Amino acid sequence: MLGINPLETFATIPHELAVFLIAMLPSLELSAAIPAGIGGWHLPWWKVYLLAVSGSLVPGIAILLFIEPIANILRRHSKIMNRFFTWLFEKTRKDFYAKHEKWGNAALLFFVAIPLPLPGSGMWSGALAAWLFGIPFHKAFPMLFGGILFAGVIATAITLGVFSFL
Repeated sequence: MLGINPLETFATIPHELAVFLIAMLPSLELSAAIPAGIGGWHLPWWKVYLLAVSGSLVPGIAILLFIEPIANILRRHSKIMNRFFTWLFEKTRKDFYAKHEKWGNAALLFFVAIPLPLPGSGMWSGALAAWLFGIPFHKAFPMLFGGILFAGVIATAITLGVFSFL
């Protein structure tokens, strides 16, 4: 998880804003924002859920809308960025391909929601996968949104100890 402690890193800003910002960060996303808000800062679970889901949507929407033109510019003007995007695209295709073959566009929902604690899942990867597989915004966004809502429920339930009996 990027090697940072969200509670320490975001301690000096209002906790509600911190939850929102942590949810926007790749790798951290909901799996760090929700425990930080509920367990670390003792905010109401419903407020944390809404802030974290909202924060997670920001990069997803931005990726869906802006990754194509940005990637094209960077790849044309930088060999390093061309290599980076090639690596990133290959990794995302590899992680998502089998799921997309089996489930179609609905795989985005599962890709974002189900493997919550695993690296390479979440809104960032889901939005990037949607773009790489040519899924248009109007079809990708509802799947990503549903996935992030479900992931938020899972993260909130785990944080509140709902699954502690397992």
